[in-house]
Amino acid sequence: MEGRNQAPLVDTSACLCRVDTGLKTVTGAKRFVPSSKLCTQPSIKPSIHPSKQKATRTHKTCGQSPLLPGLPDDLAIACLIWVPRAEHCKLRLVCKRWYRLLAGNYFYTLRKNLKLTEEWIYVMKRDRDGKITWDAFDPIYQIWHPLPPVPGEYTNALGFGCAVLSGCHLYLFGGKNPTKGSMRRVIFYSARTNKWHRAPDMLRRRHFFGSCVMNNCLYVAGGESEGIHHLLTSAEVYDPSKNRWALIQEMSTSMVPFIGIVYNKRWFLKGLGPLRQVQSEAYDPETDTWAPVFDGMVTGWRNPCVCIEGKLYALECKDGCKIRVYSDATNSWSKDFDSEMHLGSSQAVEAAAIVSIRGKLCIVRNDMSISLVHVAGNDEERGNGRRRWETISGKGQSKSFIANILSNIAGWNRVKSHIIHCQVLQA
Repeated sequence: MEGRNQAPLVDTSACLCRVDTGLKTVTGAKRFVPSSKLCTQPSIKPSIHPSKQKATRTHKTCGQSPLLPGLPDDLAIACLIWVPRAEHCKLRLVCKRWYRLLAGNYFYTLRKNLKLTEEWIYVMKRDRDGKITWDAFDPIYQIWHPLPPVPGEYTNALGFGCAVLSGCHLYLFGGKNPTKGSMRRVIFYSARTNKWHRAPDMLRRRHFFGSCVMNNCLYVAGGESEGIHHLLTSAEVYDPSKNRWALIQEMSTSMVPFIGIVYNKRWFLKGLGPLRQVQSEAYDPETDTWAPVFDGMVTGWRNPCVCIEGKLYALECKDGCKIRVYSDATNSWSKDFDSEMHLGSSQAVEAAAIVSIRGKLCIVRNDMSISLVHVAGNDEERGNGRRRWETISGKGQSKSFIANILSNIAGWNRVKSHIIHCQVLQA
């Protein structure tokens, strides 16, 4: 029974192109791909999975069947890239050539260049037994999709980081395993292959730390390590184009961050110091320096926030039905959006994450209800009051405040799991 529930091993020989930007021709792509043979044509043998070495290396491409009967392969690919993302799992099952086509970067680079990529919301949650599961939500068809299990070392891990690089790779890093303690482990999930892969380990063991992505590089700082109240000041960065970690300037004081955001090309962190005091710092990647911050943005910053079109938006209330916006002119936070339909204060309807998708603000709650808020444009374009809000999953906004109170009394809103991470991936 244990073998049946065991998560699949992480693939360590993935052949994934590290940079998609500028990948318009095969010649221009060679400098981005470490292997001698590019994964840019569906007929090429190397794939993201290890395969047995065959006696001969000659590929009889002239004798293989076309991708679509009666059409040249380039025209067949031009047709297949228009297939909705939700159907890609079925395309991989047609034949080996289709599987290799959808496992490589060439297919998705064409979709990206033609602006055909679709954004899905990936929600990672922890149940009452401490086990981590996750699902993906398609906002276009409003359907939840199952995902491959999280690898074993992260099934019950605590305090690990989660970030997205290259728009399609979701990384899990660090954390504390109940049996092994603090970890340096790094793995990533590819939305293009629907599989997990290994990445180089971090330089320091840490858990409950801060992390962010700037210029498609992953930054981590602070947190805890093994030992009693062992707080860290060290920080490091992972560059996927070089596939390695490097140390950066240490923080001025040790900290366990609880919120963070990238704003105006700087990384802001707010957390608890060695004496449990609240402190804030900002990191500038251009100068590789940390500096304490005491302005109005940090002092009035209490909840998770997201940056959309250069503006900061943060949750105001527990159920996420009020949104605050930060103003550079006044250096203060003010209430800006109110759905006028509050859901109560139970943990089930608590807003656990806030992300940006398709230029809109997305609020995800523990009961898996999702609301979109139109924040871009002027009042006429985004509407006023409740017209700005749109529910795309669950019955979050449809239940009245009185109905939620009755549900809390009856115990119907008792949370079965709570969300720990939420990210948006493209494919």
